Amino acid sequence: MANVLRNSAKFGFSGVLSQLSIHSRHGRECVSPCFSLQQRNSSTSPKIKVDLDNSTGVAVLRMQSPPVNSLSLDFLTEFCINLEKLEMDKSCRGLIITSTLSKVFSAGLDIMEMYGKSPERCGEFWKAVQEMWLKLYGSNMATIAAINGSSPAGGCLMSIGCDYRIMADNPRYSIGLNETQLGIVAPFWFKDTLVNTVGNRAAELALELGLLYSAPDALKIGLVDQLVPEDQVLSTAQDTMSKWLAVPDHARQITKSMMRKQTIDKLLSNREADITNFVSFITKDSIQRSLRMYLEMLKSRKA
Repeated sequence: MANVLRNSAKFGFSGVLSQLSIHSRHGRECVSPCFSLQQRNSSTSPKIKVDLDNSTGVAVLRMQSPPVNSLSLDFLTEFCINLEKLEMDKSCRGLIITSTLSKVFSAGLDIMEMYGKSPERCGEFWKAVQEMWLKLYGSNMATIAAINGSSPAGGCLMSIGCDYRIMADNPRYSIGLNETQLGIVAPFWFKDTLVNTVGNRAAELALELGLLYSAPDALKIGLVDQLVPEDQVLSTAQDTMSKWLAVPDHARQITKSMMRKQTIDKLLSNREADITNFVSFITKDSIQRSLRMYLEMLKSRKA
């Protein structure tokens, strides 16, 4: 397995500059291709807000980290802490994840966590990305992603980590693992999660072409389960959750574990190798130069 990781998870970045403005084959523009740029400020405002309704046992976790809910180390740490608290709360049976931001669920990994950082810091960041997925994909709670905006790359990973996905019926919103459009190979556990969601052939096409799917196209391939008007995404998720919670918890949890345990165990048994591969890739001088040019391009587009 270590050889597979070394051979298949060696990320490339050769096409980054030529791909910055790329549109997917389905004609959707990513919020910011693959990586997002989080504006730094001195705010200590929570990036996550959780409301637990004790009468229903359902928690709503709202991502609220402008401008695009970038998955920074701080964000991921706060996300995991809140998830763990809910997991330990016996009164919480269901979790709905959504965004408070207009037009975006999450734009994916924060590029600033990968540029100019020490190998130790990069390893800490990647371990946090792994932890987010492990806690979400293996959660005992019934989980629903209420996707009220675009959700590329890491945002898509978070979405497909849930049990069910409801997306705003807006053709301008996109979702997908579009890493290859920037010359990057999605890690094996990204791939496995997508295969488990849409099947091998659809996943193969999506990953090799780095496709971002519009909401209607995402529904067609099973990347999302339901489309509803944008102002009904959360309410529909709440109604749908009642159906999931009508199933006895122990039966649902054991079934979920049967379906997902092999995928989870694969990462757990190769976790350190996966971190080593990521750090080796992201700290290369050539990759850091590409990231710097990518940042400069993003900043010039904002100007």
